[in-house]
Amino acid sequence: MPQNPIGAPKSSLDTPILCIDMDRMESNIRFMADFCKQHNVQWRPHSKCHKTPIIAQLEVAAGAIGVTCPKVSEAEAMALGGIRDILIANMIVGERKWERVAALRRIADPIIACDHFAQVEPLAAICHKRGVNVRVIIEVDIGLNRVGACPGKSTLELAQAITKLKGVTFAGIMGYEGHLLRIEDPADKAKQIQDAMSILSHTKRSLGEVGIPCPIVSAGGTGSFQITGKCEGITELQAGGGIFMDPFYRNSCNVKDMQYALTVLATVVSRPMLDRAVLDCGRKTMNPDTHLPLVVGHEDATVKRMSAEHCELTLGPKSQDLKIGDKIELVVGYGDFTTVLHDEFYTFRGTTLESVLPIAGRGKLQ
Repeated sequence: MPQNPIGAPKSSLDTPILCIDMDRMESNIRFMADFCKQHNVQWRPHSKCHKTPIIAQLEVAAGAIGVTCPKVSEAEAMALGGIRDILIANMIVGERKWERVAALRRIADPIIACDHFAQVEPLAAICHKRGVNVRVIIEVDIGLNRVGACPGKSTLELAQAITKLKGVTFAGIMGYEGHLLRIEDPADKAKQIQDAMSILSHTKRSLGEVGIPCPIVSAGGTGSFQITGKCEGITELQAGGGIFMDPFYRNSCNVKDMQYALTVLATVVSRPMLDRAVLDCGRKTMNPDTHLPLVVGHEDATVKRMSAEHCELTLGPKSQDLKIGDKIELVVGYGDFTTVLHDEFYTFRGTTLESVLPIAGRGKLQ
């Protein structure tokens, strides 16, 4: 059971816990929403960083049109939490999932991504049988080489085939420039992202030339949204992780304009050497693979190693006064892979506990 002493000071809580600085998160939400408004694109933030309908509602209140989800089950959690416009940016395969999409359509307005007719034809048949209609977009491979229809003829032929089906409506295209996020030179990064986005804008024009409307052109992660959002033809951005911000986005993707909002509160449990402290939060609390966590308030302390239940710090002269039992905070290195390890967020105004939010989408893998 989560601790729930609302109004308690952060320092009094048991550890480890996953913490949100609400003032910082709300500032980040406003920043991303305002960017989209300024550049005349819609914001459909990915929910995989938070998996929590209450946070999605804050995004919608700031101007988001809905959310992006990776799985049907997470979309169901969002719909039950009051979010209606949901893009499932993944390939949905299997009769059980297609039936769930049809059922989801009765309480929300989902959009399903695809890259092959074999994913769409049976979905359309089930939706038609159930008396619902579901929007479909084609994911186009713009260079990530993961999923996606090949640009050009393959995409056009798939769109034409979708328009002939009952039970689904062709709604547009999407692409993900994830392979370009870590390019170090800003000018080179901008050029390569613009080139990738031109594939989508060209595809939209080609669809229009054969009489197929393409109202949605969706793209953009947190590591690229400030470039992608300025590209011709893009109608919406999926960037979501920026609401928490993290060292991966700042240091690896050169995103500088938002504040760290997601941390783990931990306790010093061992001081085996003058220059070493061990915390009670390991890989089961934070995933360090994309980027190591950062130590808050101790500028010369760094994370050296993480095992299942322990986090080892190397301490410089200024942090060697840490004692067993001291509480210490760590900025999560990459939020998406850490949220999934927890059942709830502890939200704070300053150092006062404001709420405990269940992470409704945790474990939603189907």
